[in-house]
Amino acid sequence: MEQFICNSCEKNYEMTSIIWKCECGGVLNIVKDTPRVDMTAWNNYPNSLWRYFETMPFSKDSKTWESVTMGEGQSPLIVLDPIEPNVYVKVDYMMPTLSFKDRGAVVLMAKAKELGVTKVIADSSGNAGTAIAAYAARCNIACDIYLSDETSPKKIAQIKAHGASIKEIHGTREEIAAAAQNAVDSEKVFYASHVYNPYFYEGTKTYAYEIYEQLSGVPDTLIIPVGNGTLLLGAYYGFKELFENGLIDHMPKIVAIQAENCAPLVKAYQNGKESAQPIKNRGTLAEGIAIAAPARSKQILEAVRNTNGTFIQVKEDEILNARAKLSEKGFYVEVTSAVNYAGYMKYKKKAEEKIVIPLCGAGIKSK
Repeated sequence: MEQFICNSCEKNYEMTSIIWKCECGGVLNIVKDTPRVDMTAWNNYPNSLWRYFETMPFSKDSKTWESVTMGEGQSPLIVLDPIEPNVYVKVDYMMPTLSFKDRGAVVLMAKAKELGVTKVIADSSGNAGTAIAAYAARCNIACDIYLSDETSPKKIAQIKAHGASIKEIHGTREEIAAAAQNAVDSEKVFYASHVYNPYFYEGTKTYAYEIYEQLSGVPDTLIIPVGNGTLLLGAYYGFKELFENGLIDHMPKIVAIQAENCAPLVKAYQNGKESAQPIKNRGTLAEGIAIAAPARSKQILEAVRNTNGTFIQVKEDEILNARAKLSEKGFYVEVTSAVNYAGYMKYKKKAEEKIVIPLCGAGIKSK
């Protein structure tokens, strides 16, 4: 029987379609050993993130994913500028719903379908909701998405197009999540959360596997935006699996970027805290990482510290300037994704340091 374990009190739970957090309030992880990475098996699967299927906690004869996938993954890794040949961007907005959230959503919804789920609820700042809605449609599973009434109209239109029911909430990101969680508990349905459900990270960890193949090794540094830590934790777990299998000889340093107007993790890191305390969001254009109370803050801070990484915060004008500069180089990203490049421009890199920066969402998604 598959099990979850609480990250706080270490209580174990049998995995069901309705459990999403520990009774102590802690977040859940999957009980599993480090998977054995057999590179020779990768070519037995399609050239998508499912290439790494055997590292995911599914039974090896599971075929559910085959009817759910839309070919997500294997995004290009490109030198950003010829004058900086060791700096790469991974164009993760080249996905079915135009953001990296497809990595986690497809794995999570494949699991939901395998469990016989008939309805899911999710809350989102936009991209995760779009991805969950799209893959729920692929699975013929009913879907409610809770989001802010100030979400980009383009993201709302995209979610509606996939047939999901939208619940617009006037309030903070945390109030929106609370509304979704109340609905999950009252309706006793599957919470397709990119924050609470650890299967989402089984999808985002493929980001690391792809980089490993594309570089034939490991970069020195990953520059990653962080709100709830969906990509940061996935990348950390993926490289950790590669390291523990002896395929790489070091972990890449994680440099985490937050918008200055909503930076609880930066504050916790600077003050030497194990977890972040909730703060007030002062308002940022980077809606995708405007998380004032990240539920997995302890794990995020551990990942950064364990890789000898650091946090950088960026101002609103720096984000907009970075977006413009990326556009000049041919990459049109949404505002949140420009946070990465803004952080890179403030990062004091070493000569020959090999750096990877994700481009997480397409520019047409922004307001």
